[in-house]
Amino acid sequence: MKLSDFDYTLPPEQIARFPLAERSASRLLCLNRKTGEISHQHFADLPDFLNANDLLIGNDTRVIPARLRGQKKTGGHVEILIERILNHDSVLAHVRGGGSIKPASQIFFKENISFEMIKRHDELFELRCLNARPVSEIIDLIGEMPLPPYLQRLPDESDKERYQTIFSKQKGSVAAPTAGLHFDENILQKIRDKAITFETITLHVGSGTFLPVRAENLTEHKMHAEYLEVSDQVCAIIRETHKKKGRVVAVGTTVCRSLETASRKGEIEPFYGDTDIFIYPGFQFHCVDILLTNFHLPRSTLLMLVAAFAGYDNVMQAYREAVASGYRFFSYGDAMLVY
Repeated sequence: MKLSDFDYTLPPEQIARFPLAERSASRLLCLNRKTGEISHQHFADLPDFLNANDLLIGNDTRVIPARLRGQKKTGGHVEILIERILNHDSVLAHVRGGGSIKPASQIFFKENISFEMIKRHDELFELRCLNARPVSEIIDLIGEMPLPPYLQRLPDESDKERYQTIFSKQKGSVAAPTAGLHFDENILQKIRDKAITFETITLHVGSGTFLPVRAENLTEHKMHAEYLEVSDQVCAIIRETHKKKGRVVAVGTTVCRSLETASRKGEIEPFYGDTDIFIYPGFQFHCVDILLTNFHLPRSTLLMLVAAFAGYDNVMQAYREAVASGYRFFSYGDAMLVY
């Protein structure tokens, strides 16, 4: 398949630039991947599609305030988007306005904080914080929430809470696992009341998730790497779920990528490390039975993953119907259930 096969037209007013007042108030487009049948529901109806033996898996990563705004010694403005915290004092980051930054150059921030450029890794810079405190504390102090560029706005106070899932724990992402943003305590309680198990994995979403696919031939695209943890406990619960004929429900493409990475040999196994798995039509799934996801950008690897899971024709028709029906798209938008 070609990159251009994953294009579609979206009116700008259907991009959800702000979250709804209530997390679970979103709409839910339901797609039967076997028949292609589409139905229109609300996210609050999600428990009705799940059974007692099913297993829901979310991503417990927590978004860090990864965008830092500073200045070079010359006074030129620099914007840093942290890709990954490397250790207690160093980060890997994208740097805008830093074309002339050389090793040993410094970038200055408020609160008398400064970073030194150590070396360049292709499009990324390794930076070391020159202050005594752990770099994670420094980021919390001077950073801002890294909202996706398509929202076309600066973060406000509400984004600190709403651009996190209610089950986020492990700090490390620069983008939210957005399918999980729809869950509130009421929905989780309804799921527990039906004896549906809820577990989590950790995948720290990198800024590469927003990078465009440039190769028209999909086999030529190289995925960015993201850090992933799938525990032995979660693997055991997955095996027991399938043994009981229950279904594994991935809450988002990040969870889907995680579980399929840990299942590349055909059976789920614990996994700790980087994954650069690229899932597009033709991929053989070994673990995930149901996918809950948001609506994704045209030509994105996330849309390709959904098409691989549900079938290309089914997904593109569902997107056309979602556009025609006025669904809200992208991070703060509505949800889609593929079963």
